[in-house]
Amino acid sequence: MKVHVLQHAPFEDLGSIRGWLDEHGAEVGYTRFFAGDELPSPDGLDLVIAMGGPMSVNDEGMLPWLVPEKRFVREAAATGIRILGVCLGAQLIASALGAAVYPNPVKEIGWFPVHATESVPEFACRFPREATVFHWHGETFDLPAGATLLATSDACRNQAFQVGRNVVALQFHLEITPASVDGMLQNCRGELVPGPYVQTEQELRGAPGSWFTTANGMMRGVLAYLVDGSRVAIADDHRSLAGDDRGGVKRIS
Repeated sequence: MKVHVLQHAPFEDLGSIRGWLDEHGAEVGYTRFFAGDELPSPDGLDLVIAMGGPMSVNDEGMLPWLVPEKRFVREAAATGIRILGVCLGAQLIASALGAAVYPNPVKEIGWFPVHATESVPEFACRFPREATVFHWHGETFDLPAGATLLATSDACRNQAFQVGRNVVALQFHLEITPASVDGMLQNCRGELVPGPYVQTEQELRGAPGSWFTTANGMMRGVLAYLVDGSRVAIADDHRSLAGDDRGGVKRIS
């Protein structure tokens, strides 16, 4: 399984995704835009993972690499390559597929619940009715044409969407680990301004371990869904219904 990671900031890495990829023997390549890396040809890739970052997808004037990155994502999606977007990565997918990205009415930083949408196609990736997950974003997006909304929250309507069977975009961070939280705080602490959906540093760091476990389990379900094409990836008990995703992985066709 050939996986390519689009990484926008050193402190927003794969988190818990790294362990899942290692378990499945994935061959993982990176484009680290902050280091000036070039994009590869998408030919032969099975999965592209676009991670988060503190910039905006609208910053093309300051960050010209956003233009080829969006083209890369658009071409990969059109050819059926599996794509997962996380936070900025989700906004990147939306922008690449023609949807607007713009400031949300409120910032959403902290541990807040998301709710699954009720009416989704039979083949769609499904989420628990409610789960507390980690957020760190100030922007949101419209849904691309043909996209299915998968999850929403009180602070931000469009939290997760899917396009076809091969593209899943998550505004929130299911890959989160205590080290990830620390990295975001060390680099973006200035964004913790008072607001209805902005928690304190103490609240961010004080989350119970079960919230990390639940979020990471949901991420495993999303990855299993993308890789083996299971109709239902995540159940209300937060475990994958795609079978035991610790075993072999099916080759993506």
